Amino acid sequence: MKTDFTKIAFDIPLPVTAADQHGVYPAMNHDERARLNFISACNRVVASTLSSGNELAYKTQVLPQFESDHGRAPKNRHEVRQAMNTNNFHNIWSSLRRNLMEVRQQAGAALVLRQLNDLSERARSFNEGDKNLVLDPSVEIPSYVADVDHHCMPGSYYRELVEGDVSPGANYDAGFFVTTGGTVGALNDGAGKAIVSWVKEHHPDFLPKRILDVGVAVGHSLLPIAQAFPDAEVIAIDVSAPMLRYAHARAKSLNVNNIKFIQMDGEDLSAFVDQSFDWVQSSIFLHELSSKSLPKILSACYRVLKPGGLALHLEQPQYDATMPVFEQFMRDWDAYNNSEPFWTAMHGTDMELALIESGFNKDNLFHAQMQAVVAHPKKTSLSASQDFGREPMWHAYGARRSI
Repeated sequence: MKTDFTKIAFDIPLPVTAADQHGVYPAMNHDERARLNFISACNRVVASTLSSGNELAYKTQVLPQFESDHGRAPKNRHEVRQAMNTNNFHNIWSSLRRNLMEVRQQAGAALVLRQLNDLSERARSFNEGDKNLVLDPSVEIPSYVADVDHHCMPGSYYRELVEGDVSPGANYDAGFFVTTGGTVGALNDGAGKAIVSWVKEHHPDFLPKRILDVGVAVGHSLLPIAQAFPDAEVIAIDVSAPMLRYAHARAKSLNVNNIKFIQMDGEDLSAFVDQSFDWVQSSIFLHELSSKSLPKILSACYRVLKPGGLALHLEQPQYDATMPVFEQFMRDWDAYNNSEPFWTAMHGTDMELALIESGFNKDNLFHAQMQAVVAHPKKTSLSASQDFGREPMWHAYGARRSI
């Protein structure tokens, strides 16, 4: 029987030309744009149209076989993964998804390396002599960062090829739009806008004077927060000098000037006195922390937070008893196939308990769901059969510190 392709809804992602340009955004020629658009379109098909086949394979093949062999259904995501790894469809889908990430990273690397010196010079023109960029060569890259090529990016976030290098940030910036197909906004800032929207709705009288962002990367999510509270002093920290150079130059070129970018490890916030920030937060960062570093960073964040202050950590949803084990397995794919080795442990962590252990009162905790706030020339979204974890929607875990 022939497939009627006219009845398949291929949700076309936005082209890379829909991304907003700024002072350090990498320039793209015709072939580079075509290559990245092709990768983005393939990503969308794999993440939506083809992804639904995993659940079909699980329900019709893998689960019946598992129940026949064990006399029960899988107890957890790990048993589902072991069983699904024997399924031909899932292995083909998984290989496609992994290869697309590698190809995306190769295309991004070729794009930024072609203009490596120009990007560094452009960043230098914004950064040189600016007191809002503070780099510290003595900061050591933690082993849980140094030993991982995150998202299959060779050298991860911290590799430096030339003096003043910003190539990891440029690759991450352009590549994020490709990977998401533009679903998080023309400046990849939909998560930050979602945070602002939630805070203004649920804490309308909250006017922070000092904000700390931990693990800022290139500042996608932080800039909307700094813009929403222009009178606040905003401090952003990260261990990677290349990312901070790019983040500062990007912010300055977009006329966001109330952020100070500092090279610092989130485990050691000794540069800041106790109870000195009104708002401490992270955005899609906690899953890159080792099991030893996560509680240290949460405790450090609590220490520097003022009484009445807000702690907010944006992430994918935690795995709990309400989430089906198959969904947990699908969301866990990155841990085993996308160079995110701490993903599964972090998302299996009880964030409520982790926040309590860091110092917060249980009565002050919150858990909120947030969807990307975007404004595009045309709407784009993942289809109903989207691949778990790729929809532009997140969960926030946090608390107000007791007064």
